[in-house]
Amino acid sequence: MKLRSLLLCLLFIGAITQTSAQESADKILEKAFTQAKKEKKNVFVMYHASWCKWCKKMESNMETESVKPFFDKNYVTTFLVVQESKANKNLENPGADDILKKYKADNSGIPFWQIYDANGNLLADSFNAKGENLGCPATVEEVAEFTDKLKKTSKLSEKDRKKIEEAFVLKKK
Repeated sequence: MKLRSLLLCLLFIGAITQTSAQESADKILEKAFTQAKKEKKNVFVMYHASWCKWCKKMESNMETESVKPFFDKNYVTTFLVVQESKANKNLENPGADDILKKYKADNSGIPFWQIYDANGNLLADSFNAKGENLGCPATVEEVAEFTDKLKKTSKLSEKDRKKIEEAFVLKKK
């Protein structure tokens, strides 16, 4: 009876472990590229972590009512979880850290973002002209670099650029 209970317990733990594994970065990107091809869009990939306040700010800015339609119209947006704390390592998407390393962004901080065409060719990333990660752009200068990259990878109108600036630039108190 004890052996049977132990086996059931092990099976249960195995099932929980199996279901908590995150989808691989490759699968997530494959789905995004497939969708982008169908919708004739580019892919906006954001690398983030549960502990990252700037990541949450970037997501919130992109979801702002005035800005969200621009991103939805021009990009398939997807997120990859990286650089989690030990307690939350299970949230990471396997292979996402390898992509950051491939593009020399593994030590740049997060959020880090990239824009790809539907075929997986990198069009832009969050490195500024100095090679620093813009992350979540918050100054007028950072947002200007961000919108320059968006303009090169989308149909960014002046009206949309102003909305993005309004949503992203931190207000002085």
